[in-house]
Amino acid sequence: MNRYVLGLDFGTLSGRALLVDVATGEEVSCGVENYAHGVLCQTLPDGTVLPPECALQHPGDYLEVLGQVVRRVLDESGIQPEQIIGIGMDFTACTLLPVDRQGQPLCFRPEFASRSHAYVSLWKDHTARRYTEKIQKIAEETDPDCLIPYGGRMFEEWMIPKCYGILQEDPEIYDAAWRIMEAGNWLIYLLTGREVVSPYTASFKAMWQPGRGYPSNAFFRALDPRMADFVNEKLGGADIVYQESIRAGVLSEAGAALVGLCPGTPVAIPLTDAHAALPGAGITQPGKLMLIMGTSFCHIMLSEKFCSVPGMMGIIRDGLIQGYYCYEGGQTSGGDHLDWFVNTCIPEAYKQEASRRGISVHQLLRDKVIGQQPGQSGLLALDWFNGNRSILLDSNLSGLILGCTLTTLPEEIYRALVEASVFGTRRIVDALTEHGVEIECLCAAGGIARKDEMMMQILADVVNRPVQIAGSHQAPALGAAVFAAVAAGRDNGGYESIETAAAALGRLSSVTYLPDPRRAVQYNRLYNEYRKLYDYFGTGQNNVMKELKKIQEEALHE
Repeated sequence: MNRYVLGLDFGTLSGRALLVDVATGEEVSCGVENYAHGVLCQTLPDGTVLPPECALQHPGDYLEVLGQVVRRVLDESGIQPEQIIGIGMDFTACTLLPVDRQGQPLCFRPEFASRSHAYVSLWKDHTARRYTEKIQKIAEETDPDCLIPYGGRMFEEWMIPKCYGILQEDPEIYDAAWRIMEAGNWLIYLLTGREVVSPYTASFKAMWQPGRGYPSNAFFRALDPRMADFVNEKLGGADIVYQESIRAGVLSEAGAALVGLCPGTPVAIPLTDAHAALPGAGITQPGKLMLIMGTSFCHIMLSEKFCSVPGMMGIIRDGLIQGYYCYEGGQTSGGDHLDWFVNTCIPEAYKQEASRRGISVHQLLRDKVIGQQPGQSGLLALDWFNGNRSILLDSNLSGLILGCTLTTLPEEIYRALVEASVFGTRRIVDALTEHGVEIECLCAAGGIARKDEMMMQILADVVNRPVQIAGSHQAPALGAAVFAAVAAGRDNGGYESIETAAAALGRLSSVTYLPDPRRAVQYNRLYNEYRKLYDYFGTGQNNVMKELKKIQEEALHE
């Protein structure tokens, strides 16, 4: 009887299940399901208006996806539940939700259905930004060592600022919450009945460090006396950060009924979605920077040494593979600002042309400018449409397009936005290498990596390094399947380590983009100008972006 592992991938807009032959690595079946409520940015399901910079989700969508896609891949493949020897999962992070003692999200309860803090706070929710300066100051005063692996900075996308925001803005929700959980940990709780916290999400998003734990009680007490015992009361204590093995537990009777599999099936510790792409591409050694290209961009790599790199989202020992430091950087807007431009700024004639040709508007715009030389449009942009993650860690910044004239075409603006995303990646690559982290090449995964040849070639030219493409269309889900195979264990037909499982199941494709020396020189000139704008608007020399946001907030509250 052939044996299989299941990788579950919960992204920003959809969830998917990938069924993989554990012996051959063949991807047998994949199911994808969009979240019914999508991202809640304007209103809650009942029409309650949300504040600016909100990005929420409905946890019922995760359950609906979980209940449908697993059954779908089994039905389509003809594989029986007893052939599944392990389940792995990755999830966006920090994506958290408050739950009651029964593990039920508070937004499921009628009395909290109109309260925004009872819902899932998606990773890109920036409503906690107003608190980060205070949290940063208190951390520096009470527990400065807790900031060292994070470039010395606090960021509003992380768990502590989000939880502090709940307490300040809706203390009733905070008090009603038995736990405030990462969404991936919550699903593991539902599937296994065990309350465990993934060390991978805890270390990068909740400031837990191996051998040290969470920030000190003195820090939380100084932050707010009501948070004096925050770690035990809301996170379940440091003891449930699970480091014993890759296996978090096994499917309970209730969990098996939820997904249509057999009770007792091993379940792996959940991963952050971007991190999962690394083993999904078969990468378990230093030197290769993995770039996950979707609504946002995430940069993950391994190194044998700790280098203090400003603006990294985390530099964690054993953060993914034992014996290595795992580095994470990121850009808050990748595909997002391209979608914004296509959805709001494109003339009707372009949409009609794309329809006649049977292609997307994105493809139409790429076709119109793919032959342009670097700098031909005279445009330059900053990719901060959702703020800047690495290296400035400042969501209070905004996008910029410079050089427009009355002859500028939509496709030229589109290409400038593509280039801005790539320049942002170059800035992160430069920060890593300038501080001693060696990068031989880049590997790219995600929808953009596989369908946007123009961006991939620009990326190779701008960073002046080869760019390899992941072998799977679903690299994070395949990485989750790698962890599922380790959770199953060698005696059950799986693997004994992440390295052996990644070597057997993960892979890169044969597609590699090589830099063009002439275009690399031209792009270097443009990048130098990008750096001037980056520093001018991003490091306090000119705070016009932040002042405009203040004026906007005041106008909205009049």
